[in-house]
Amino acid sequence: MREPDSLRESTIDLGAAGADVLARLRAQAPCVHCITNAVAQNFTANVLLAAGARPSMTISPEEIGAFVASADALLVNLGTFDADRRAATDTAVAAAAAEGLPWVLDPVLIDRSPPRATYAGALVARGPRAVRLNHAEFAALADAAPQAEALRRYARDARIVIGLTGEADVVTDGARLATIRNGHALMARVTAMGCVASALVAACLAVERDGWLATTAALLALGVAGEDAAIRARGPGSFATDILDALYRLDRDTLVARAKVQ
Repeated sequence: MREPDSLRESTIDLGAAGADVLARLRAQAPCVHCITNAVAQNFTANVLLAAGARPSMTISPEEIGAFVASADALLVNLGTFDADRRAATDTAVAAAAAEGLPWVLDPVLIDRSPPRATYAGALVARGPRAVRLNHAEFAALADAAPQAEALRRYARDARIVIGLTGEADVVTDGARLATIRNGHALMARVTAMGCVASALVAACLAVERDGWLATTAALLALGVAGEDAAIRARGPGSFATDILDALYRLDRDTLVARAKVQ
C-alpha cells in the first residue's frame, strides 16, 4: 500500500487532519450502506446521522445491489451471521467492487465461531479498505497476538488498514501506525459501540481516500465524543444518548485540542 506524499512525515498533526476529514464528511453527507446485526441497526443509523452521514440498511436480495451502487461506502458487519445477511454480503461486496466503493469489514465475534472466522478470512481476500476489530477478533483472523509488528504485517500482507480498538486504539496500514488514547470506559457498557465505530470508519472512507487517515479520524472523533458524553452521562443509558449529542456537537477546536494520538 503506497503511502501518500502528503502523509510521509511522521510529524503530521493527526488531530488537525482528523478534523479536516470530519469537516468533509459533514459537508458531503456521504451515504453509507450498512449490513449489520439486528442489535446494532438503530444505534448505527443514529451515529451516522449525528456525524453528518446518511445511512441505509436494506438486505433485500431484490434491491441491495442497487442500494450499494448508489451509496458512497459499504459496511459489512458479521454480528448476525445468518443466511440472509451472508447472501446480502456477497451481492453487496460485488456491487462495491464494480463501483469502486470503499468498504469496511467488522468481523464480530469470529473468535467464538470457526465458520464465521473462515467467512471473515474469505471476505478479507475480497479487498475491504479497512477492517475494524478488537483484540480477540484480530487473534482469530490473523492467528497472531495483536502486537504492533503482527498488526503491521497482517495489514501489509492483506493490503488493508487495520483499526484495532480497545483501551487504546491502534491503526496501521503496514507502513504507518497511529495510537489513539481517547475514549471512556462507559463506551464498553453500551452495546454496538464497536459496530458504530466501523460505520463511522466507512463514512470517513467515503470522503478520504487514504484509508489509514480515514480510520484514524473516525476512531479519534468517536473517542473524543465518548469523553465528552461521559461528562454528562449518569450511566450507560444516558451515555448512549449523550454520545450522539457529543458527536453532533464535536467541533474542530475540541477535536484538535483533546486528541491523544501519536
